[in-house]
Amino acid sequence: MNYKVILNFIGTILKYIGFFMVVPLILALYYGEPLLPFLIPAVFTTLSGILIESRTTYTEEPHVRESIAIVAFVWLVVSLYASLPFILMERPLSPLDALFESMSGFTTTGSSVIPDVEALPRSILFWRSFIQWLGGMGIIVLFIAVLPKLSVAGRQLLNAEVTGPTEDKLRPRIRETAGVLWGVYLGLTFTGILLLYLAGMPLFDSVNHVFAAVATGGFSTKNASVMAYGSPLIELVLVFVMFMGGASFALHYRMIYADRTSLVRDKEFQVYFSLIAGAIAIIAFMLWRAGGSAANALMDALFQVVSIMTTTGFASVDFDRWPDAARFMLLILMFVGGCAGSTAGGIKVVRLIILLKYGYREMFRTLHPKAIKPIWHGGRAVPEDILQSILSFFILYIFVFVVSAVLLGLMGLDMITSASAAATALGNVGPGFNVIGPMANFSTIPQQAKIVLILDMWIGRLEIFTVLSLLVPEFWKK
Repeated sequence: MNYKVILNFIGTILKYIGFFMVVPLILALYYGEPLLPFLIPAVFTTLSGILIESRTTYTEEPHVRESIAIVAFVWLVVSLYASLPFILMERPLSPLDALFESMSGFTTTGSSVIPDVEALPRSILFWRSFIQWLGGMGIIVLFIAVLPKLSVAGRQLLNAEVTGPTEDKLRPRIRETAGVLWGVYLGLTFTGILLLYLAGMPLFDSVNHVFAAVATGGFSTKNASVMAYGSPLIELVLVFVMFMGGASFALHYRMIYADRTSLVRDKEFQVYFSLIAGAIAIIAFMLWRAGGSAANALMDALFQVVSIMTTTGFASVDFDRWPDAARFMLLILMFVGGCAGSTAGGIKVVRLIILLKYGYREMFRTLHPKAIKPIWHGGRAVPEDILQSILSFFILYIFVFVVSAVLLGLMGLDMITSASAAATALGNVGPGFNVIGPMANFSTIPQQAKIVLILDMWIGRLEIFTVLSLLVPEFWKK
């Protein structure tokens, strides 16, 4: 293990994270807010990055193990440094709460420990949304696109960070691929901001909400989330942005520049759309049967199903008051998540498709033991090593969820709160049920529980294997 390579890459990225802190610093200056919460962290983070980078020169390029360690530790270290503004603001958070807020931002989870976000300075509100936006497409993907040094080991770094099993190679060079992904991401961001502003949302709020929606994050500038606006038009715009954020950005690119029908012909996208449509119909029927008007039931179901399945976590209604069956469906959608290559969390639709086909094949083999029956997806046979990887991912995902839920229960949280907290953190969703419902927050849960959820957010965003690989003793051997 070449530790100098790992530290050098971390130092390089920290240096630029410090530069990013200048953006909210300028906002603080513009709005007449305190400057120190960003001035001190910006200087400290930049100097730390420069110092680490200058002291860790290396000759060999990172291999697989170094690449995994770089990605895992970059997300952890960047979240630590990004928490400093929350510690230095006028109403400071404790270091643990600040790390929770920062990790929740970068991993696009959107769970918050701040009881009254409307009392925060605008510069802090922007920082929360900005780190979600940076984390949406991926910190490593961003820097591969702009820094030649990172593009050398780009493929290995990208594989350790990107969400879901995908073979999409949009460009022969990995740096060009990263640039393409961020180009589509920027395009959707600017389109969303314009549409929200035209729908009647103030410009500052439009920027913050689109940053959160395109990253499928969920941080809002309002305590009541999107419900505070009471505007069906705003909700429809956000549904569009969240839905597109939950689909593959590689497919977005192909739809725009190559094949207009590539998105609708993609099998994963078809299932993604069908699951959302089916869940909307079922939950809308439940809400209508519970006494709501047909129009309100449909609108509420539309927004919340898209918000939860894309793992955004915005709330247009207090869905914690919905019938138990509807809440259970939302919990299931937290596990499903969006498409591979999107900004969404969860298990991913393509994995579930292949798992179902795998289950069917094993039943078929029970009847025909000598049969050779490959599993097909997207017109190609799925290699056995990919099948094993998907099966292992699913088992580990459920294992981490169960262990986390049990630990949270032992810390004093009720069963529903524990299960939904573990699911929402691991799937990077945001709100849960009961104590951590959409109109509540995570400020009242035990400190030990926050540590468990911070780890879950980190593990979930990096797709289980990247972080858990660090626990294998062989990983650290030379």
